[in-house]
Amino acid sequence: MARARARRAPRRGKGWYVAGFVAALVLLVVALDPGGLVDWSGGDTAGSPRPGVGAALEAPPAEPGGRPDLDEPFRGSPAIRWADGAAGITVPPAEATGWMTKAEVGRALARTRDFLAASNLDPAVLRGRHPDRAIALMNPHQKDVRTFVTTSLRTPGKDHDPLLLFSRFDPAQARPAGDVVKTRGRMSYREGRLGALEVTADVTYVYPVAPAGGGDEVVRVIVRRETVVSWDDPSKVVTEKGTFSLLSYKTDMTNGGCDNTTGSFRPEFGGAAARPPARTARRPTRTTGPPPHRRRRPLRHRDAVLARPTNPDS
Repeated sequence: MARARARRAPRRGKGWYVAGFVAALVLLVVALDPGGLVDWSGGDTAGSPRPGVGAALEAPPAEPGGRPDLDEPFRGSPAIRWADGAAGITVPPAEATGWMTKAEVGRALARTRDFLAASNLDPAVLRGRHPDRAIALMNPHQKDVRTFVTTSLRTPGKDHDPLLLFSRFDPAQARPAGDVVKTRGRMSYREGRLGALEVTADVTYVYPVAPAGGGDEVVRVIVRRETVVSWDDPSKVVTEKGTFSLLSYKTDMTNGGCDNTTGSFRPEFGGAAARPPARTARRPTRTTGPPPHRRRRPLRHRDAVLARPTNPDS
């Protein structure tokens, strides 16, 4: 469109030739290097991506202030402005939905957030312990999920990776840099299949960690999870009171360890991970989806779509 206007410029005088030339030059630069606009603009801010620009970046450029350390583990990160722990997970107001009353929906939402905290924020789980409290909230009759969870925690591997559901570090390789995990995310819900309450949680977690052997180097592991669970009507689906069925999950990770099948995040130390990110993307550890910080962009990779045991009498 800019070039078409430039061709009509003689009717408007010499100034329109200059404007048309500049517009055409800008279009040429954008076509050759669209990602460069992010660098010229000074970098994205957390939670405010520019649609269609910089989609290949692994994370937003670091903010001024130097590298993180044990005293300020979030220095230079957009997450420094995020809430701590479960406070960063927004829970919507409860309304009667499907087979549940307003009060029951409120309890289900609270328990869903409890699961997110137990699987991604519990200090013991982050240090490699078994996520018992999280598992206790999962429908024990959902056999495919139980098999996956049990196998992945006992003998993790490529096809059974507990990091797809739980955040864990190997205490022999990394230690938390402080007690704070920064979070940003929200929950939503709707009536699902067979009148169930279907809850979707889309949350990003930022974990600052230091080498297990000591030192003040700090790097950050970023994990974005989209988890969909179903609080089922026990008259229609085989379940237990106070538990949900896991419907699907998506996970995107940064600096958790490339090709890692150990069952624990293995962040990269030694200075490489602490350098400000280049404009070209580092290879993500789990998916080729958008950077976890860029929360308005949808996650692309669906790691599982799971079935529920339907009550034959329903």
